[in-house]
Amino acid sequence: MKYISTRDASRTPATFTDILLGGLAPDGGLYLPAEYPQVDAETLEKWRALLTGDGYAALAAEILKLFVDDIPAADIEAITARAYRTPVFDDEEIVPVTPLDDGVHLGHLSQGPTAAFKDMAMQLLGELFEYELARRETTLNILGATSGDTGSSAEYAMRGRTGIRVFMLTPAGRMTPFQQAQMFGLDDPNIFNIALDGVFDDCQDVVKAVSADADFKARHHIGAVNSINWARLMAQVVYYFSCWLKLTDGPGQKVSFCVPTGNFGDICAGHIARQMGLPIDRLIVATNENDVLDEFFRTGRYRPRSSAETQATSSPSMDISRASNFERFIFDLNGRDAGLTAELFGRRVREGGFELDDAAVRRAADEYGFASGSSTHADRLATIRETHEKLGVMLDPHTADGVHVARGLRDEIDSPIVCLETALPVKFSETIREATGLEPEVPERFAGIMDAGRHVTDMPNDAEAVKKFIEDSIAAHDAR
Repeated sequence: MKYISTRDASRTPATFTDILLGGLAPDGGLYLPAEYPQVDAETLEKWRALLTGDGYAALAAEILKLFVDDIPAADIEAITARAYRTPVFDDEEIVPVTPLDDGVHLGHLSQGPTAAFKDMAMQLLGELFEYELARRETTLNILGATSGDTGSSAEYAMRGRTGIRVFMLTPAGRMTPFQQAQMFGLDDPNIFNIALDGVFDDCQDVVKAVSADADFKARHHIGAVNSINWARLMAQVVYYFSCWLKLTDGPGQKVSFCVPTGNFGDICAGHIARQMGLPIDRLIVATNENDVLDEFFRTGRYRPRSSAETQATSSPSMDISRASNFERFIFDLNGRDAGLTAELFGRRVREGGFELDDAAVRRAADEYGFASGSSTHADRLATIRETHEKLGVMLDPHTADGVHVARGLRDEIDSPIVCLETALPVKFSETIREATGLEPEVPERFAGIMDAGRHVTDMPNDAEAVKKFIEDSIAAHDAR
């Protein structure tokens, strides 16, 4: 299995373990498999028996083997067994699927250590990073950006690991108190929290700017855990297969997925699963008021917005107006034309965006299965309240965005719809109180989290300042 950049017209191939530690390609593009591995009905039925018998970790190993040929198969099996186990995840199924109403189901992705779907990928990344760094006898300094959940998931997955440091950028004042407590409460010496004066897109831009400095990146072994890292998407592909297997009982049956998204990472994994041959009917993009992606799938216009235009909402992890992973889908949609992708995302996005023709919009829907919708604060409050009152199920605000959009499209879709859960409600207690008048349940593993100290450095929105902080912190850490 070889990997190519979305912007490399020469198709220079790379191996999995080479791109695992790097993040962005040298040309600024994103890595994808040169060809998607194909899964037939017979294989899916074998995996159905495997999931039932040996569980999620065994299924994950089989899927990873399709994408990774430079790690021995036995080591992949050991890596997934360590990543997907109890008590790291608090349910033996790892990703349970439960019915909600009228053909809508919940795919529970929040059973991990930080109660967010990001744990599904980060726990695997922690194992992969530590394994490969040990093989290479080197170190890695992870630079990431978070709108709420990626940061805590990454830090909990990497804390205490040999040869790894984490520098995580957060938008100052834009995360919920619980999300801040999860991250800033950690005092592990290999974890560095930075509160940037800006919004998530600014944090993401700084990560890209630092990564684009090839000399700095090489000198300090800078790697990525944001969804620009291919291994994260690869990990997320697994739960699409798992949910499909749980909701079907034979070959060819179709399932749709509704995915709350801002950065297009979670649903991009669904796109990849569909390209592999998983019988996915529709992939429904659910946005909040920052509806750049919904606008594209309705009109063909992709118009990233400035920090000032990005609204602060009650589903803050989706307050994103420049979707990094969208480049991967547009690359596929346009016939894997690397030159066009470089033009669109290397130049035109910086100049305000681009517009594809009606034929491309139809292909996105008809050939690739995409649909979309958006949700407002009032919509998510009503969805949280009604779902709790009628069904006894408490949703977090991001998952409520997904459920709202799924219900709105229910009459147009014949297949069952799995709404992928984003996080547990405890992370967004203010919105839960506003919607229901109740305090969300606090899982036992989070008791006392709000009482911990805070370890965070405030910084300006400046890539050079961040680079200096990283340099100084590495030097101080090495001197201990």
